[in-house]
Amino acid sequence: MAPPAKRTSTLYGRDVLSFEDLAPDEVQHLLRRALALKGGKPSSPLARKTLALLFEKPSLRTRASFDVAMEQIGGHALYLGPQEVGLGTREPASDVGRVLSRYVDAIACRTFAQRTLEELARAASVPVINALSDQEHPCQALADILTVLEVKGRLDLVTVAFVGDGNNCAASLALAIASVGGCFRIASPGGYGLPGEIVRRAQALARKTGGSVEAAADPRAAVQGADVVYTDVWTSMGREAEAAARRGAFAGYQVNAKLLTYAKKDAVVMHPMPAHYGEEVPPGFLEGPRSIAYQQAENRLHAQKALLEAVLAR
Repeated sequence: MAPPAKRTSTLYGRDVLSFEDLAPDEVQHLLRRALALKGGKPSSPLARKTLALLFEKPSLRTRASFDVAMEQIGGHALYLGPQEVGLGTREPASDVGRVLSRYVDAIACRTFAQRTLEELARAASVPVINALSDQEHPCQALADILTVLEVKGRLDLVTVAFVGDGNNCAASLALAIASVGGCFRIASPGGYGLPGEIVRRAQALARKTGGSVEAAADPRAAVQGADVVYTDVWTSMGREAEAAARRGAFAGYQVNAKLLTYAKKDAVVMHPMPAHYGEEVPPGFLEGPRSIAYQQAENRLHAQKALLEAVLAR
């Protein structure tokens, strides 16, 4: 178990809208602190602090983990769903940011559009954390690399193969793995890969840390010799109208026992959940012995405790 890290953080008072808002040394600090918080005694560094959970999309893991995280480190979470706020429809995101800044100490926003998040952050005078947007999911990626560190004992030179849609989770994971010197590979069907800008940014980051980022079409090539095989839903929230077309395009991209034969014998499977069983994974697959999806889900709590403490505690 890593020793407790100092609470003093260069992240204090800052927004976290992208995983790139976390410098590599800050990522390492957060991972050490998350491990310490996971195994340590309760403390209350955020006593009398309030986090607004401003959500346009439904959520299990994101809402529960932020809410419980604040409670476990002494603070309070206030949930504001689409019925209460109407972000960008009933009221401009800029006004929501200005008003909430007078009530709360930070805002975690789960929104359909990155531009909404950015508008909110520009207007807010308190830190804004990306709890998911169409472009990124940095809190998920932080929990992901925390889980890889726990299971594999290291992050540098660990190979993570992502099979599926180049979505927000894949984008943040590519940046996260690059930031810790790991090797990230992604296999997606044509037209569904990571945005070129994300690939370029992740590759530039990997050159500084000794990692690598590669994109391919063949899932077997991506998984070959991998330490971790990662997948996510083929159809994300907000794209339900594309579901039938996507099922056709992603046929052959399921992570299953056959595909895992190309990975290392001790390779593990990750999924941010919820899963669409029968599509990206077979029914019951995440309950199997090689899956660490539930440990990954738990680590949303501990990674976010470390992040909230870093952003809010002096």
